[in-house]
Amino acid sequence: MLRVAFIITVVLSVSESVCAENWPGWRGPRGDGSSLDQSMPLTWDGETGENIKWKVALPGEGHSSPVVWEDRVFVTGCITEWQQRILSCLDAETGDLLWTRVVLESTLETKHQLNSYASGTPATDGRFVYVSFFETDGSTIPAPNVGTPRPVTPGTMVIAAYDFKGCQQWLVRPGPFVSAHGYSSNPVLFENLVIVNGDHDGDSYIVALDRDTGEMVWKTERKYKTRSYVTPLIREIHGEPQMVFSGSNRVVSMDPRTGRFWWTVEGPTQQFVASMIFDGCRFYLAAGYPTHHVMAIRPDGNGDVTGSHVDWHVTNVRCYVPSPVLVDRYLLVADDRGTANCFDKDSGERFWLGRLGRHFTASLVSAQGRALFVADDGLTLVVQPGPELKITHRNPLGEWCYASPAIANGYLFLRGEKHLFCIGDTES
Repeated sequence: MLRVAFIITVVLSVSESVCAENWPGWRGPRGDGSSLDQSMPLTWDGETGENIKWKVALPGEGHSSPVVWEDRVFVTGCITEWQQRILSCLDAETGDLLWTRVVLESTLETKHQLNSYASGTPATDGRFVYVSFFETDGSTIPAPNVGTPRPVTPGTMVIAAYDFKGCQQWLVRPGPFVSAHGYSSNPVLFENLVIVNGDHDGDSYIVALDRDTGEMVWKTERKYKTRSYVTPLIREIHGEPQMVFSGSNRVVSMDPRTGRFWWTVEGPTQQFVASMIFDGCRFYLAAGYPTHHVMAIRPDGNGDVTGSHVDWHVTNVRCYVPSPVLVDRYLLVADDRGTANCFDKDSGERFWLGRLGRHFTASLVSAQGRALFVADDGLTLVVQPGPELKITHRNPLGEWCYASPAIANGYLFLRGEKHLFCIGDTES
């Protein structure tokens, strides 16, 4: 009996460890929207309270995603009436607000109507929390790269680090920034570095800072000076780390340790928002503006690989803001306008195209072999990927939602327009 009890305990411990996964930054622990969770419920209702573990009002507005480390949830926001950009820490079990810190006070910047003043998702390594905001310089200039002339507010990127007690460790301003659509850069952690993409309508760059001090380690200029909002994805390829991201008229692979280039793909369009994903063989992008593309790229080249390493490329798809997700052989791509696509990741064949919601801003996530599409009106469609469109659950939140989901330790965290929701199996 003791032996049986021991085996059961070990099995339960292993099962819990499979789903006991932090969500430490943009798009989760692997940066691609995937979760290993096996216990998060696939049904909920924010209006009736079904499987809503807790729901709390947030002190600021914003479209940034929550990040979770063990029993702590971190989320950024903006208190617009005081022009304050803030970082808040909540108890993941209860939703209690533990502390809020004002990172900076600055005039509200000009932005796109679908953007926010706190769109940069923080990142954490379990020791510090790293945040990214925009600070205006108090002036206005004519907007670059726009069809309709209008003034915009130039300024600078602000990156800061806080410990888990809310004490600021450092704050730096690594470079200028100006964009007619506003700001939404997400910090990425790699080894001892904090890496932030500074694509904008000016002297664009990508910069790496020391995690402990905020000191600049390297800064690489971007060839084209065009706004894009893509968060880099880092993967090890043949023993070397590659940091791959689209944006500003091209796709690049860089060495995250040095900022030097491995390879480039020119185009396929001007502006990009969605992050790329990787399946072990190819990187996949979904973009953009003014033309729309889905593309698969092999990462084993050097230099300009535009004509040699693009395995497939389709243009018969509308996509821009939401980042895609992979589930087995299926590549799921959402369109801002409410439609969804399912492609064969190896061939680029499109299995289906269907309308799922009114409009999509949030990026896709996957768990338990399903893909979650969160529409702006708060309705989440749970899709079983396959050759035909199969929606298994329709879950209303009862609140507008523009932030991408987070999945951690058996719970789904959804940031609505006013509240943060923790979704879990309330019966158990």
